[in-house]
Amino acid sequence: MAGTTRFRVCFVCTGNICRSPMAEHVFRAFVAEAGLDGTVEVDSAGTGGWHEGDGADPRTVAVLEENGYGSEHTARQFRADWFGRLDLVIALDETHLRALRRLAPTPADAEKVRLLRSYDPDAQGDLDVPDPYYGGRDGFDECLTLVEAACPGLLTAVQGALGERGAA
Repeated sequence: MAGTTRFRVCFVCTGNICRSPMAEHVFRAFVAEAGLDGTVEVDSAGTGGWHEGDGADPRTVAVLEENGYGSEHTARQFRADWFGRLDLVIALDETHLRALRRLAPTPADAEKVRLLRSYDPDAQGDLDVPDPYYGGRDGFDECLTLVEAACPGLLTAVQGALGERGAA
């Protein structure tokens, strides 16, 4: 792997103010703890642009900060032309997965789209991270729990991909 090659991951939910920024900050912490913060770039976006320019939902910020994560964020909408610079596009639910795969310019780009909870070895059945936006604080806590459970498996997959690049 060339010294300047970065592995880029983008988390995507609906409006980019709840689930995807939470996943972005949690995974960024996992990446830093693994000593890969100079190699793995972590970002997030939404399938829609309703909240572009806004910060994360205050409940997302509270849960992140109370659990020792960063919370700085500016919402934006995912664009099809981003696929060319991304290695993985992580959808937070099936709706996002389908929308992103339809948006992908090529079949290879569509293959980059995965569900976050598919990386959680204990996840069974429905692999969606439920949208906490219309509920109470407990939904944001649940979101964090589900995100944290999937991040070790995602990190392992990213480390494997980095190893494959190094072997190429």
